[in-house]
Amino acid sequence: MKQYNSIIKNTTLLRPLSDENIQTNLDNGRFRVVLYEKKSVVHFDGEQCHKLEIILTGKVFVERIDEAGNLLTISEFYSDDILGGSLLFSKSPYYPMTVSTQLPTAILEIDRDVLFELLCHDSAFLRTYLGFVSDRAFILGNKLKQYVNKTMRESIMSYLDYECKKQNSNHIKLDITKTALAKKIGVQRTSLSRELAKMRKDGLILFNNDTITLLKDSYGD
Repeated sequence: MKQYNSIIKNTTLLRPLSDENIQTNLDNGRFRVVLYEKKSVVHFDGEQCHKLEIILTGKVFVERIDEAGNLLTISEFYSDDILGGSLLFSKSPYYPMTVSTQLPTAILEIDRDVLFELLCHDSAFLRTYLGFVSDRAFILGNKLKQYVNKTMRESIMSYLDYECKKQNSNHIKLDITKTALAKKIGVQRTSLSRELAKMRKDGLILFNNDTITLLKDSYGD
């Protein structure tokens, strides 16, 4: 696992710690690197959280199944993101959704007691941890607001509005398939296609296989 040492020492969260401190914890097993294959479950819905995890490489999804049985992707996490930070010291430290890998993924695990010891003995690390966890909780909260309790059209429009701002254009180049988009907003592929057709008929969008254009009357509303 030595090939991950350089990545570990350069993660945003662990950067306040000295290289010697990090290496000592790796050598004595207090920091552990775990490898997951593509499409592996990292945590099940309801599983207890007892360690902090830092994603070193790969891609992780947080997902839930709605009442209709559709799989909804709530958020995506990449290298340098963390899992369990806001749950670890909670009175109810249980994952509320399933966490799984989209790609082969390497994750650094730090047990709760080890993390607590580090936080108590290094104020710079404590400050970084608190800021990191707060920022991630805010991002995840915004993601939830985008999709929970919204109609399909509202969810599609939220996604399109986000992409318009990200790409600085109302002519959006899709970097995912429509099947992946349907999964992201928690609907069936056929349902998404029907709603997109209705939105085109209503003069809200134009689309083809690779792009969706949000028309001026709806762009920026």
